[in-house]
Amino acid sequence: MARIVPAQAPYTDAVRGFLERTMPPGIPPLVLFTTLARDERLFGRFSAAALLDRGHLTLRQRELVIGRTTARCASEYEWGVHATFFGARAGFDEAQLSALVHGTSDATIWSHDERTLLRVCDSLHERVDIDDALWAELRAAYAEEAIIEVLMLAGFYRTVSYLTNALRLDLEPTAMRFPGAPAHEAHA
Repeated sequence: MARIVPAQAPYTDAVRGFLERTMPPGIPPLVLFTTLARDERLFGRFSAAALLDRGHLTLRQRELVIGRTTARCASEYEWGVHATFFGARAGFDEAQLSALVHGTSDATIWSHDERTLLRVCDSLHERVDIDDALWAELRAAYAEEAIIEVLMLAGFYRTVSYLTNALRLDLEPTAMRFPGAPAHEAHA
């Protein structure tokens, strides 16, 4: 059960405008958004940090970073929202969605550059840093502006994971759930 009750409509003009621009037609606002809408200042700060526009990464690269970061943070809420709204558009199949949650960063279902992004996400999660060897690999594959975007995405979605987990947000009814562990991992 959620620890803080979400705001209810009618929303302020700023919140309503964001929700209209962000949510697909016919889909109710996400609980994360309506919970943050309790305070227009905090909502504005959160929505201003959004990185879902066309940036220096492809949609697939962006969603790989978001998916891995939220999975490592155990945010089933945010992982599920992104897997549902962007997974197919990013070209992820069932095995890749499962690997974001349960797989290792060296899984061969990812391209070399995608494995680099996964290792970066894992390193940031575990050590809040990137060692020099991984940094060199990242620089060889991505422009400096893209690297900055990767760092911002991972950090922002770690913050989102803090919010969704600590607030105990109910999972969105239309969002995907974490896939079950592969059979060889389920018995370990």
